[in-house]
This record gives sequence, C-alpha cells and structure tokens, in this order.
Amino acid sequence: MRTLGNILWFILSGALMGLAWWLVGLIALITIIGIPWAKACFVIGQFSFFPFGKKAVARNELSKKEDVGTGALGVLGNVVWFTLAGWWLAIGHLISALACFVTIIGIPFGLQHLKLAELAVFPIGKTIAPIKNS
Repeated sequence: MRTLGNILWFILSGALMGLAWWLVGLIALITIIGIPWAKACFVIGQFSFFPFGKKAVARNELSKKEDVGTGALGVLGNVVWFTLAGWWLAIGHLISALACFVTIIGIPFGLQHLKLAELAVFPIGKTIAPIKNS
C-alpha cells in the first residue's frame, strides 16, 4: 500500500514540491554558508518525493543525545532558515494540501503535505526515519 501511495503521491504532487526543496537546496549550496541547509533540503526533498512509510523525527529523540542541530544553534539555524526559505516551502505545501483536500481521495495526500509544511518551518535538528510496522 505504501508503494502505491508513493507512486500516486509522486505523480500528483510530490514531484513538484520535491523539486522545490532541491531548488532551494541548490541556492543554499551556491552561497557556501548555506551548505548545512542545502544538505537538509536534499534529504527532505527526497522525503518529499516519497513520504509514505517514513516520518521526520527529532535527532535527539532518535539517538538519545544532543548535537549541534538539536541545541541552541539549531534554534538559531531554524530562525535563519524560516526567514530566508522555510516559509516559502511551507506555503507551497499548504497550497498543495488545500488542493488535495478538495477530493476525498486526496485527503491522505493533504495530510502528508501538512506534515511537510511543518517540517519546512523548522527542519534543523530533524532526520527522516522509516516507520516501524507494529
């Protein structure tokens, strides 16, 4: 079911938003200073292409230890990120979510866009992990 969801997602809306993440990543990469944000953009862009079966989690919850991105520098990085690029990507995901919510069949896709919009606001200190089947 995840595979089917990912294929439909990619065709209907994931490809566009994934490319948007990669475009922002390329712009951040060009600036040299933005390399840490660029890396996050490429990882989240890949997640945006195929989100079903994965989720974004805080790295300190996953590894049970603090690192640079999960502390005060991570908060500062998220503020810089939000100011320069995060809100644009969040708006893109929100518009895509609203378009998906128009149809009943698009509701799961709209929910994924809302999760990605939240991630677009504060991505520093997060990582993408597979969802465990229980």
